[in-house]
Amino acid sequence: MSDYEQINRRNMKVLVTCVGAVFAMVGLSFASVPLYQIFCQVTGYGGTTQIAAAAPSEVLDREMTIRFDANVAPGLAWDFAPEEVGQTLHVGEVGLAFYTSENYSDRETTGVATFNVVPLAAGRYFNKIQCFCFNEQTLEAGEHARMPVYYYVDAAIADEPLLDHVETITLSYTFFAVDEPQDSLGGEEARLGTEEATAGIERVAINANIGHTGP
Repeated sequence: MSDYEQINRRNMKVLVTCVGAVFAMVGLSFASVPLYQIFCQVTGYGGTTQIAAAAPSEVLDREMTIRFDANVAPGLAWDFAPEEVGQTLHVGEVGLAFYTSENYSDRETTGVATFNVVPLAAGRYFNKIQCFCFNEQTLEAGEHARMPVYYYVDAAIADEPLLDHVETITLSYTFFAVDEPQDSLGGEEARLGTEEATAGIERVAINANIGHTGP
């Protein structure tokens, strides 16, 4: 075998290895949606929002409109949509929004939602106190669910010059199918748990006089 043929063979091996690695990484990203989600939550990569333990203490005069977006990945037979197009509230003010979902298949299915915000740079200032995306969601065949998001935009966004012009943030979710649910709760128990959490959030919102809505 000539030197030229040996070089070509080595180059082909490198090419095949690289292409295989790319396909493996893409496949892993789709197969490990929860892992990707955890990575984004920890690093803030890709406009991922932050997690907060309580409502903030500082509220600014500056207003921000939050737009809601919903998507379902192929393989999950659900309808999924926000109840409102958007809400307008002050920076630092806590908002409460709801998404609705329906399992239109003929069997129980489980989904998990990934999320991000646009513009991406606003992700580090968008905080969620409670969200359906923190856990897997299981719906019986034909079942409907109402899913809450309890959130605020941190007042620290005012210290970010690149976001001075931003008046609208889009919060987007995509539900993916989960083949092997990690939740130990059965479908009925999981549903009741979600309903109790939703009722609790609604009580807190009423007491705090939350609910400034916009366009």
